[in-house]
Amino acid sequence: MLAQRSTPDVTIVALEIDEIGVEQARENVERSPWSERIEVLHRDFNEFQADDKFDVIVSNPPYFVDSLACPDLQRNTARHNESLTYADLLKGVAGLLSDTGSFTIVIPTDVAELVKSMAANYQLYASRQLFVITKPGANPKRTLITFAFQAQECQPEELLIELARHEYSEEYIALTRDFYLKMA
Repeated sequence: MLAQRSTPDVTIVALEIDEIGVEQARENVERSPWSERIEVLHRDFNEFQADDKFDVIVSNPPYFVDSLACPDLQRNTARHNESLTYADLLKGVAGLLSDTGSFTIVIPTDVAELVKSMAANYQLYASRQLFVITKPGANPKRTLITFAFQAQECQPEELLIELARHEYSEEYIALTRDFYLKMA
């Protein structure tokens, strides 16, 4: 999706800790028209090092904290933040991000203020915050936050996904139509 929305000179490095996830991602990349611009690495973010800084970092990290674990180890690694805490993620991002770069994360809304506070410890400041609302009247369960090293006023936004069951909002259709056939 990043390659699809970026200019042809952009290269993308994708990290995945799960070996099966790496295989699936590499398969998908090979079948895409952007395969020359995407590299999928089997790496733990906590151990990742790079020679150059990144202009953009995007993360959908493990987000369950102190919640009931699943018997499936692969699923636990993907969903529970024991292997990558928010503090570890933010510290790593601060070391990998260019001075003018941006970092966007998707997290549960109930930890958004905590994550913004933690990010400030690494001189990362929220510039945009998108509250994702699944249906009218529902509280947002997920939030996307974009951070940068430059402190600025954070612009809150909302995205409503469904107006009714399987009836998607115009904003959601516009956002996803390039990725989902049912949105065409």
